[in-house]
Amino acid sequence: MIDHLLVKRFRQEVGDRLAHQRRLDQANGLPAMTGEDERQFARALISQVLEEHARGEIGSGRTPPTVEEEEALAAGIHAALFGVGRLQPLLDDAQVENIDINGCDRVFVSYADGQELMHDPVAESDEELVELIQILAAYSGLSSRPFDTANPQLDLRLPDGSRLSAVMDVTVRPAISIRRARLGKVFLSDLVGNGTVGPDLGRFLSAAVAARKNIMIAGSTNAGKTTLLRALANEIPPAERLITVERALELGLDQFPELHPNVVAFEQRLPNSEGQGEISMAELVRRSLRMNPSRVIVGEVLGDEIVTMLNAMTQGNDGSLSTIHANSSMEVFNRIATYALQAGERLPIDATHMLIAGAIDFVVFVEKRNDYHRGGTLRRYVSSVREVNGCDGRVLSSEVFAPGPDGSAVPHAPVSCLDELMAHGYTPGGW
Repeated sequence: MIDHLLVKRFRQEVGDRLAHQRRLDQANGLPAMTGEDERQFARALISQVLEEHARGEIGSGRTPPTVEEEEALAAGIHAALFGVGRLQPLLDDAQVENIDINGCDRVFVSYADGQELMHDPVAESDEELVELIQILAAYSGLSSRPFDTANPQLDLRLPDGSRLSAVMDVTVRPAISIRRARLGKVFLSDLVGNGTVGPDLGRFLSAAVAARKNIMIAGSTNAGKTTLLRALANEIPPAERLITVERALELGLDQFPELHPNVVAFEQRLPNSEGQGEISMAELVRRSLRMNPSRVIVGEVLGDEIVTMLNAMTQGNDGSLSTIHANSSMEVFNRIATYALQAGERLPIDATHMLIAGAIDFVVFVEKRNDYHRGGTLRRYVSSVREVNGCDGRVLSSEVFAPGPDGSAVPHAPVSCLDELMAHGYTPGGW
């Protein structure tokens, strides 16, 4: 078995040295290395890093890696650095939003300006495309993820933070969707600046995070839920210990120690070929509560982990954040109830509504649409914020921010916890 933590560490070291050489070449007026030159130089750097590691192990009295282990590590590091192959130019393009691949030569690219264009093939054959995805699956995340006939579905986070979803054998040709992570380190001020969040709502959300309110972010696929979650998480003080739970690592809060020095990132583990070793999202949420978290952040709720998460929120783990798929802020409660019915506890609707009322403070709904008044530019914005007020057979809530003239959320109704929010710097306006 390859040590994936070593692969990730060595990939960072080799990447840093490669970047340093690029800067030196540029400073000395030398031409930039071609792609193949860069790969050859990277191979030399990989050998150098592995040799240094072996000397360090011997110096510490430990057994260095065998020749076979070194070869596996070298292959893993190289795959982590260059494994995206012909996809790399698209991932390097800051204007690319999404990449949809329906077979190696049917590639559709969505851009930030709303355009969707067909692109050149990304592999010579479907078999080569599957092999590329298998390489990525082997060296991304915390453990190797199979992608084959027995395991025809795959979700993972690429080295640049983009999210990849792939299927094979349940479609005529292998199909892959890549959703770009265009904003890695993002703050509420950035979202206010680009119009995703209004200034008053930005102050409101900042105060809600500071007041340790439990917030559920809802919206459709690719509406910007994860980006908003990252921005809210970056409002959390650096002294707090954060634990994130995800199906595939994508939040990346641990990548910015200057913002969050104390982060533990959990990733769901799939069963092996014998059906053993699975660790579910619900189990990870339970485990996270035993690890002294200041806050638990669940990247995306898609199943029975919702009951464990809601129970955690009602047991003193305030300030939790999560995302969920929904078509409106009101629909979130029915979606949660549906997931709860699938859980082992088989909670009835009434019990689920009581649990929601005791756990969630605010639901923030994010929308996306093409703004034809601005040339068809894809626009993402928060359109609604709903406060949970209690339960009376169903979840009682009020829309404290509602869609304004352009669809963006504006103050609509008073907040019951206003005093708490004002204690954290929020000054209401518009009511």
